[in-house]
Amino acid sequence: MENSKLQKDVDSFFGGLDLESVDTQKIETLTTQIINNQISDIENELETLLKKKEELERSIEKKSEEIQEKKYEVFNAIEEKLQNSPSAFTKLHQVKLQSIDLYEILSEIVESAIITALEKERDSDFKEYLIETIKEITFESIKEGSLNTIRIRKILSTILAIAIDVAEAEPNKAQEILSATTKGMRSGLIKSIHRFKKRLAYMPMEAKHILIEDYDTIMEDLNQTDTIFSQVVINQASQSSSVVHKILLDINKEMKYDLEELLTVSKETAEVMKNKFANFAKLAVKKADSAIHSQKAQEAKRMGKQAFETAKFALGSAIKTAKDAIDKKKS
Repeated sequence: MENSKLQKDVDSFFGGLDLESVDTQKIETLTTQIINNQISDIENELETLLKKKEELERSIEKKSEEIQEKKYEVFNAIEEKLQNSPSAFTKLHQVKLQSIDLYEILSEIVESAIITALEKERDSDFKEYLIETIKEITFESIKEGSLNTIRIRKILSTILAIAIDVAEAEPNKAQEILSATTKGMRSGLIKSIHRFKKRLAYMPMEAKHILIEDYDTIMEDLNQTDTIFSQVVINQASQSSSVVHKILLDINKEMKYDLEELLTVSKETAEVMKNKFANFAKLAVKKADSAIHSQKAQEAKRMGKQAFETAKFALGSAIKTAKDAIDKKKS
């Protein structure tokens, strides 16, 4: 029935036209009208689905927030129970870091960690404490999600931006704060990539499929993690005060050799991923092309041929016009 409706539209709009003299604008206008006729019902259905999607996304977001809140309630209750046992309290903190979505409250966690370290600055090891703290925050924020540039940049940029805010409020400690933060970020990123490398060997099939979808991006990112890290530092420096700007650029320059470890483990991980999943990725893409994209692939072929024929026709017409003009001039 749909085909008969389409045929009726085509006959109605293009019937009676002088096809040899019709211009491109007219064909475009008529084609657009036919397309609008054919897709109007589908567009209405799509609009309804998009509204439902928005409602569903709001519901999902609300439920996600409820889950986070419930987790906080559980940990608060357990913390009260364990507050007189420092050893158990520390272990609970580790469990908490692994159980909640840190990204949602990353800024607040980092700010609290740096301020706490500053309050204990009389301790000669406060810088080392801050490095270790930022390392764990970075690691826990990165480890569970996708290992891609956009996500890593967001996490590193968020952590460094908060450190800059605190450093600008505490100029006398700016060097220590920023140096410790960048070292902690680098160590946390290295730890995350190490973990990813180990997990590749035991990754379940479901996760492999997710990985394959992002295969090329992850491979590219793993081969330039040192550049990504430096770009985050330079970008944040460009948005900061002149004092912090200079400190960060100096740190970035000094970090050049320290980033070799990051790049080495990243390239090793990329090699493991390549050896383990390259064939799997090719097979997945091949299956996807034949099972899902075959119609699109065929249409692309058709359009490629049509583009060639159109160009050939246009060139032939231009040559004929030029030749006619020359012959006319000669005569």
